Amino acid sequence: MSRRRTLGTKKKIALLVSAATVAGGGAFVMASTSNAAPTPKSASESTVCLGLATALGNNQKFIADQRANPDAQSEARIANREAVVAEIKRKQEASGCTVGESAQDSQTAQPSQPAQSAQPPAASAQPSQPAESAPAGDTGDGAAASGQQVCNGSTVTLSGEGGAPAASSNQFPAGTKLKVTNLDNNKSTTVEVTSVSGSCALLNNAAFEQVREPGKFLIRRALIEKVG
Repeated sequence: MSRRRTLGTKKKIALLVSAATVAGGGAFVMASTSNAAPTPKSASESTVCLGLATALGNNQKFIADQRANPDAQSEARIANREAVVAEIKRKQEASGCTVGESAQDSQTAQPSQPAQSAQPPAASAQPSQPAESAPAGDTGDGAAASGQQVCNGSTVTLSGEGGAPAASSNQFPAGTKLKVTNLDNNKSTTVEVTSVSGSCALLNNAAFEQVREPGKFLIRRALIEKVG
């Protein structure tokens, strides 16, 4: 009798262990499934990710240009932009974007732009400028057509730099004043170029906040004017 009871107890223990193993395995699978991280979005899937990728690409290009053609201030500029790159990557991670994805701003119209914006051939360029600036009148911004439109077709993003509202540019020297209008919300800001970057107009954080749409890091429909 005692032997039968011993065997019965062992069987019960074996069954309990098996049940616990199955239950634990099921719980592990459920936990693994629920804790799986979402796949990061690429620049082609999200406007936010595209804006951050563009900003990263512009800053990386600036750093590469400074290293290729260094001057007395290059080391300080590179250190500053490397900090900006790190901040952009943090924003990519926080926004669910692919960290480190870089995209250069499309500047397909740029090769012909310097001649128009440089002012020496202004006599021939000016007659056509009012027609180029005319679309701004449709936005209701009466002052939008007051400057010379430049960098036609360019998108605008942020550099990630702090400080008072300002811009950087690969076409205009420091001291140049640019008016940037977001045609999607009719907000505009006039800022002074204070440094060099990899695009026509790259706004710092404060300037970008003045014209951005909530949650977006890229202005696709931008009017850029030289006003001083």
